Amino acid sequence: MRSLFALLLLLHGPLFAQSPRVLIVTAHPDDETMFPVTIFKITREMKGSADLALITDASGGFNGMVASSYFGMNMLDSVVGRKQLPAIRKREMQASGEILGIKNYFFFNQRDDFYNRDEKPYIQGKRWDMAYVEKRLDSILTAGQYDYVFCMVPHEGQHAHHKTASLSALRAVQRFRGAKRPIVLGGQSMNKGSSFAFTELPGYSETRISPTAPVFTFDRSYTFGEDNKHSYMIVADWVKASHKTQSGDMNQAMHRGDLETFWYFALNGDDRVREVQRLFEKLKTVGFPTK
Repeated sequence: MRSLFALLLLLHGPLFAQSPRVLIVTAHPDDETMFPVTIFKITREMKGSADLALITDASGGFNGMVASSYFGMNMLDSVVGRKQLPAIRKREMQASGEILGIKNYFFFNQRDDFYNRDEKPYIQGKRWDMAYVEKRLDSILTAGQYDYVFCMVPHEGQHAHHKTASLSALRAVQRFRGAKRPIVLGGQSMNKGSSFAFTELPGYSETRISPTAPVFTFDRSYTFGEDNKHSYMIVADWVKASHKTQSGDMNQAMHRGDLETFWYFALNGDDRVREVQRLFEKLKTVGFPTK
C-alpha cells in the first residue's frame, strides 16, 4: 500500500508543481482585460490560484454613455461618478473575478484622480500614499508566497496610474526577502503583426527587460472544436462585458487583441527564464490545446 501511495505521488507530483499562485497588481478595475485568458487557464485549467491587488479607489472612468441607460444615472458626469463609481466598479471587478477565478481581493483605495502620463507625483508619494502601498504590498507578498506577479507593461505611453502600479509591483518584488522570490511579468494584449516593442521605462532601471529572455505569448484567438467556432477570445469578452460602467472603452476592446503578451523583467534573473517557458508551454496544452 505504501509503495502504491509513493507511486501515485511520483506520478501526480508534477501536476501539483504546475499549479502556480499568482498576484495581479493593477491600477483600475478592467486592467485585467489585458491578460484574462492566461489567468483563467491558470486558475480553471491548471488548478492554480490568483489574487488581485487594486491600487485605486475606482472613482474615475467617466465613459459610460450606454451604461447611463443601464444604471439610470449619468455615468459621463464626474460628480455622479465620484460618488457612485467606487462601489459599482468594485462589484464589476468581482464579477470579472468570478470568471477569472480570483480568490482574494486587496483594495488600496488610492485616488483615481484623472488621466495623465506623469507617474512622478504618484510614485513620489505626492498624490498617493506610497508608504501605505509599499507596506501593504510587502505584507501581501509575504503572506501569499506567490510564484508570479502580473502587472501591466509600464511603457512610456501608459496612464500614470498604470505605470505607478507596475513600478510598485516591481519594487515590492525587489524588496521581497522570502525563501523564493516571485517572478514578475509585464503583460498586455496585442494584435498579431503589432510592431510594439518594450525595453524599459526611461528613468526606472527596475523596468528593464532581460535582453536574453523571449517575449511570452498566448494566442487567445486560436480556433478549435466544431467548425473552428471556439476560441479563448470568448473568455476575454466575458471579462470585458463585466465592466459595464466602462461601456465606451469596452465597446472598442470587445473581441480584439489576439495575443496576451508578457515581458520578462531583468530583475528576475536569467536563471528563471525556463520556469516561465514551462508555464507558457503548459498553458497551451491544458484545457483545450492551442498552438
